[in-house]
Amino acid sequence: MANDDLAFVGIAEAAQRLRDREITSVELTEATILRLERLEPTINAYITPTLELARDAAQRADADFAASIDRSPLQGVPIALKDLCATHDIRTTAGSRILGDWVPQTDATVTRKLREGGAVLMGKLNLHEFAYGVTSANEHYGVVRNPWDLERHPGGSSGGSGAAVASGLAAGAIGTDTGGSIRIPASLCGVTGLMPSYGRVSRAGVVPLSWSLDHVGPLTRSVEDAALFLNAIAGYDPADHSSIRESNPFDAAAQLGEPIEGLRIGIVRDQFLGVSDDVARAVEDAIEVFRGLGAVTRDVSLPMLESVRALPILSVEAAAYHAEWLRNRPGDYSDEVRSLLMMGATVSAVDYVNALRVRREFTDFVAHIMRNVDLLLMPTCSRTASRIDEIDASVLQFARLTSPWDHTGQPVISVPCGFDGDGLPIGLSLAAPPLEEALLCRVAHAYQQETAWHLQRPALA
Repeated sequence: MANDDLAFVGIAEAAQRLRDREITSVELTEATILRLERLEPTINAYITPTLELARDAAQRADADFAASIDRSPLQGVPIALKDLCATHDIRTTAGSRILGDWVPQTDATVTRKLREGGAVLMGKLNLHEFAYGVTSANEHYGVVRNPWDLERHPGGSSGGSGAAVASGLAAGAIGTDTGGSIRIPASLCGVTGLMPSYGRVSRAGVVPLSWSLDHVGPLTRSVEDAALFLNAIAGYDPADHSSIRESNPFDAAAQLGEPIEGLRIGIVRDQFLGVSDDVARAVEDAIEVFRGLGAVTRDVSLPMLESVRALPILSVEAAAYHAEWLRNRPGDYSDEVRSLLMMGATVSAVDYVNALRVRREFTDFVAHIMRNVDLLLMPTCSRTASRIDEIDASVLQFARLTSPWDHTGQPVISVPCGFDGDGLPIGLSLAAPPLEEALLCRVAHAYQQETAWHLQRPALA
């Protein structure tokens, strides 16, 4: 295969071909490095590439294959980490000046699991400063550019993750999601982004934004890849107080390939208000695909969405985490993030407690709605990526449709479902009940088996 084609081999395909000895991890890694060296100064997806370490990891993976040692489906596959995840002896900046020189002496749990699974870690990815934003226009480490149009942003805060996967600079990447930070870049970059159930993946060693809302999950090129990736990083961790302990083995890929005939999909019509014509058209076309596969669709209404979008939980918890730095090093934040943190610091305890009450009511209401449907469907973002030179306060609209779902604890996936008139990707989201990642991946995978949106590549040199 040509190097560029090899760099776009997904996780599932790579896992099979590596085990069949059709390719080696060294070949796969070198193809990714060649593409990274050619495109990375332009895309700016990475803060800290670790290419020599990646080469070493690829050689170890090939030695393991030769010895019939099989650690995980990610063994030998190029993977990258959002630079919130602690990495032993490798700096972890959180996209900030404040942590610009931080070199952890331990790995985050998710980092450790990837290493133990034999993944080839390509480096640390750029992001919105401290994960607090939706564009990944980082004042300290430079703007991340959308590979579909270099004058547009890739979404955030996991913009480096979305851009790297979309442009062939990693087969998969870790993202985090507090208000949409996995799903927004997935939508705007034309890749698959899976926000797992709250507590499904340990957050230990991941720099927090909001303790009660943060999720860690994968961005990949397909649903199958996302399911395999999630299997490698999920699991109970006593180091994370929110970590889920389950008696049954977890397998997000367990239902892939099963039919979806008869499954009930609720169309969240409230989430279609204010979306662009191109987005609405693409999502309606996707609904027809699900109907063609035998799913039963019905409209549902969630009138509490607007009140949940306005909840100050994220801003208060972020301000609490940053309180000392905000007092002692305010000038080391960008104006944007400092302003957001200071707003969170002004919220009263009464307003915060009331917000927790509304979150509980919304979560219960969604659970009630889902007694009559198996999944919910909606657009991921109301529009496609805006130009970098047009970034202003209005970019917060990109989280308008995604942010409510960080409050409910349920898994949500964004998959590509078309392009707008400018050739920019559009995303579709599906939400399943808590802990039902296997069902979620089954339905999203069925859609991708009938469509080819996820197979498209940006036309980069």
